[in-house]
Amino acid sequence: MNQKIVNALYITIVSILGISLLIGFAQEIGLFDLGSWSWIGHWVTSPIALVIGLVFALVLGKAYPEFNKTMSKKLLQYSVIGLGFGMNVYKAVESGAEGMAFTIISVFGTLLIGWLIGRKMLKVDDQTSYLISAGTAICGGSAIAAVGPVIKAKAESMSVALGVVFILNAIGLFIFPSIGDAIGMTMKQFGMWAAIAIHDTSSVVGAGAAYDAMHPELMAAEGVSALEVATTIKLTRALWIVVLALITPFLFRKSLAAADGAKAKPWYKTIPMFIIWFIVAILFNTYILSNAALIGESAAQVGSMIGGGINKLAKHMITLSLFFIGASLTRETLKAVGIRPLIQGVLLWIVISCCSLAYILMVG
Repeated sequence: MNQKIVNALYITIVSILGISLLIGFAQEIGLFDLGSWSWIGHWVTSPIALVIGLVFALVLGKAYPEFNKTMSKKLLQYSVIGLGFGMNVYKAVESGAEGMAFTIISVFGTLLIGWLIGRKMLKVDDQTSYLISAGTAICGGSAIAAVGPVIKAKAESMSVALGVVFILNAIGLFIFPSIGDAIGMTMKQFGMWAAIAIHDTSSVVGAGAAYDAMHPELMAAEGVSALEVATTIKLTRALWIVVLALITPFLFRKSLAAADGAKAKPWYKTIPMFIIWFIVAILFNTYILSNAALIGESAAQVGSMIGGGINKLAKHMITLSLFFIGASLTRETLKAVGIRPLIQGVLLWIVISCCSLAYILMVG
């Protein structure tokens, strides 16, 4: 196809996605209500944006490669900073204090098992293998979005890792409630399991809500819902994005230095600035915007609305950035990557799901 036509289609798709996401953001913060037409602002989800980008690249090839490369990195970095405005250190730590030791073990255990399966068994390249492991260990696409720029991951590695995680994430959303029902899990047990073994927060919430709907009698008897347990534990795990972003440069400092053609820097000098700003955003939201004792209750409510608005906008920006990431994955690149990353993702997911399920059933 003529390159001018390809470029025109690219601009059209980006415009449609961007306008739809902007409308969705405006609806979420209450600027207006489109009623029966509200789907216009909600049809573009992360998997859909990624798939559209992938289909575009695989069918039509690349368009505006330099612009696409810049947007896939910079937009993602700014979005990660915005996510910090939706995190509160105290609330997340308090809600997950009971399972903190288990969280630490499961996060680093997943990274270790992912390294063994991906690098040692399947010989997946280090970037893709690490991204898949990070997404499985913490919170799917958000973790990959945060860690990818830290290791200067190629757009192709990001696309493959995100694709693997999104596929398994969708499968988990549908099959986990049925498995929990079949083996008679309690609300607390299922909530813990879903938070650990399902990748993205949105699907964790969906699975928890589905289990609540399946067992209203259990929810009434136990006085707690699977959705509540799953959400609080998952939010606690999401904070580990900060820890992972801080230690990742140390793990990759030799390869990062080699890419820059220089000697390996001390680990603390390899931390990207956007991660620093991400941490600043979390602290600012916790101690300033949401601090009623400091700025007053009414001001804190306004601050929470501002932080929440920035966080919502960041999520929409991440969704748009996934199109740019997907649009970087050509047929030639896909052939070079092969099926091994998918095998790694599936094996790692099965191992973590089974091990966490066994532990949860054992401790009750």
